[in-house]
Amino acid sequence: MMRSILIVAILLSIAAAYYIYLPLPSTISEPWKLMFMDSILRGVMHVSFLAHNLGLSRPFDIAKYAASWDEIKGPQSSPAIRVTETSFGGVQAQVFESTAADQEPRLKRGVVYFHGGGWTLGSGITFVPFFFKGMQTYYFQCWSMAEELDAVVISIEYGLAPEARFPDQYNEAVQASKHILTAEVLGRYSIDPKRVAVSGDSAGANLAAAVAQQMALDSSIPIKFKVQALVYPVLQALDFNTPSYQQNAHIPILYRSFVARFWLEYLNGEQKLVPALLANNHTALDQGQDIAVAKAKTDWTKLLPVAFQKNYKPKVSLHGDPKLLEKLPGLLDVRASPLLAETEVLKAVPPAYIMTCEHDVLRDDGLMYATRLEEAGVDVTVDHFEDGFHGCLSFAFGPFRFSVGFRSFRSYTRWLKENL
Repeated sequence: MMRSILIVAILLSIAAAYYIYLPLPSTISEPWKLMFMDSILRGVMHVSFLAHNLGLSRPFDIAKYAASWDEIKGPQSSPAIRVTETSFGGVQAQVFESTAADQEPRLKRGVVYFHGGGWTLGSGITFVPFFFKGMQTYYFQCWSMAEELDAVVISIEYGLAPEARFPDQYNEAVQASKHILTAEVLGRYSIDPKRVAVSGDSAGANLAAAVAQQMALDSSIPIKFKVQALVYPVLQALDFNTPSYQQNAHIPILYRSFVARFWLEYLNGEQKLVPALLANNHTALDQGQDIAVAKAKTDWTKLLPVAFQKNYKPKVSLHGDPKLLEKLPGLLDVRASPLLAETEVLKAVPPAYIMTCEHDVLRDDGLMYATRLEEAGVDVTVDHFEDGFHGCLSFAFGPFRFSVGFRSFRSYTRWLKENL
C-alpha cells in the first residue's frame, strides 16, 4: 500500500514539475516565481478553453469566475485615501481620493485609469492576471497611485466581453472621459483641470490611447488631458509576428495565442479564427489596398529601433481569407487599433509615457507607437524594462511581489509626479 502511494506521489510530482517548468530567459525577473504563478494562470485558461471547446461554456467564462473570487465587496476607505463608487456619463467607476489636502484645500492631480484584462477579464477591484486570493491588484494600484501622487484616481469599470463588444468598451471609455473632463466634475473632486492624465495597462492602455486621440480631436471639450501614460499597451492586430511576438510567443504571462483569443472576443469573432490571425492571413498580399495602407503604419522594419529587430524577419502570407476582414471589420478601425491613426491625429495628442518590457509579446506595439508619436512631434518617454514581462507592474504589491514590479511602479508614478 505504502509503495503504491509513494509511486503515485512521485508520478504526480513529476507531472506537476513538468507543467510548472518553462525554459525562461536568464534575464527575466525571478523566473521560478514566475513559473509557479504562470502555471496557475495557464491551468485556469486551459480549463476555460477546454470547457468552451466541449460546448460547456463561453471561451473565458471559467477564467472570469476564477477572477471574481478576489473581488473586494464595496469601497474601503482609510484616513489617507477615501474610496467611493459612482458613475460618469452612466459608466461605473471607483474614485480614490487622497485626503492629504483636506485640512488645507488645494487642487490635486487627476488620473483617469483603465484596467487591463483583454477587454474581457477583471475590474478595478479584482486581480486580473493570476487569481491569487488576497491580492486585489488594481484596487491597491489605484490606491497607491492616489497616495503617491497626492491625486484623485478614477478607475473606470467599462463593460467586458462577451456582454460588451467593440466598440462598446471604447464608447464607454470616451463617454466617461468626456463627463469627467468638465468643470463641474473636476471641481467636485478638487482636481486641477490643467493636471489630468489618462492612463491604463495592456487592453486598458489601448483604451487610454484611443481616448487620448479622440479627446484631443473633440473641439467641444475645452478641458484636455495633459499627458497619457500607457503601460505595455496593445495597439494593433494586423501583425502577430513582430519580433516581440516571435521572441516571446511562449513567455508568461501573455502568450501569443492568448492575444489572438482576446482580440477575437473583443471584436466579436469566432475563436476558430485564431490560427488565421496568428498566420497573418488577414494581412496577406492579396487582401487589397486598405490593408496595404494600414500595414505601412505597423511596418516594424521601419518603426522599430534596430536593436529590437534583432535577426527576425517579417512573416507575410501571399494568400489570405478574403472574408476575414468582412468578419472582423474592427481590425482596421483606429478606435480598436490606435497605432493605425493618421499622423495629423497623432500630432494633436498629449505627451506620452510608454512602458515596455523585453519579455512581452506586446513590446513592439509600444515601441512602434512611440516612434510614430515622435515622428508626429509628440514628446515621448519610453520606459523599457529588460527583465520585465507582461503584467509585471501588477506585482508591485502583495506577498508575490516581484522586484521588477516594484521598480516599474515606482518609475511610472515618478514620471507622473514629474510631468503631471
